Amino acid sequence: MEPFDELLRGVRADGAGVRRVETSGRRVSPGLTLYAVVSGEISVRGETARAGDLVVVRESVAVEGHASAISGTYDVKGAVARRLTAVLPDAVVAPGVAGCAEFYRDVDTSGPSVVADRLLDWLMVCALREWFDREHGTGWLAALGDEVVGPVLRVMHAQPDKAWTLALLAKEAGVARTTLAGRFAKLVGVPPLTYLTEWRMAVAADLLAESDATVGSVARQVGYADAFGFSAAFKRVQGVSPSECRSRCAASA
Repeated sequence: MEPFDELLRGVRADGAGVRRVETSGRRVSPGLTLYAVVSGEISVRGETARAGDLVVVRESVAVEGHASAISGTYDVKGAVARRLTAVLPDAVVAPGVAGCAEFYRDVDTSGPSVVADRLLDWLMVCALREWFDREHGTGWLAALGDEVVGPVLRVMHAQPDKAWTLALLAKEAGVARTTLAGRFAKLVGVPPLTYLTEWRMAVAADLLAESDATVGSVARQVGYADAFGFSAAFKRVQGVSPSECRSRCAASA
């Protein structure tokens, strides 16, 4: 899977409440929110967005200036999607093209609309693609493009159920174990097996939230032979037991 495709996993508008808003010298609320500027001019994190531009906000940020915009907030569903979108900066400003402001002005925001949701998805993809091409991302997102670490991340994401060892992962990369360990930690920020455990627990949290599979079944789907070892690892990473997570994660998903 390509890095940008991976980033968009779980990011899909579904009743995102597309609406018209006025932003003026205030902080905008946290949550993955897109603003398509219709008129005016605002500054976010030192970048200026004018009519036709797009702003994506992940965390609460201060906004200077005044603008009218079309806005929608995403409910990023699931532990995996939240883990993936965490690589985004607090705010992204993406330039629009000629005619964008007029197009945004004509968007119907009178009520829930599948068309409005799909429009929001399209604008989000445009904004994040521009940021991705310009900045190349950080953390695991940038590491996906690395010739050594990229193949390892891909197999971890695609096959969390496999009994991976550092030796097997190094074989996927075609390098020595020490080379992989050093390069992976430098680019991603944690050792390979630590990342693998954290990724498995994110996948497991979504499986617990989205299905009635037993803890033992979920354990096997993320590479654990028994429920006891899995439960201990899950509580260490997630802070709650799998059974506690089933209700909590289901509510957040």
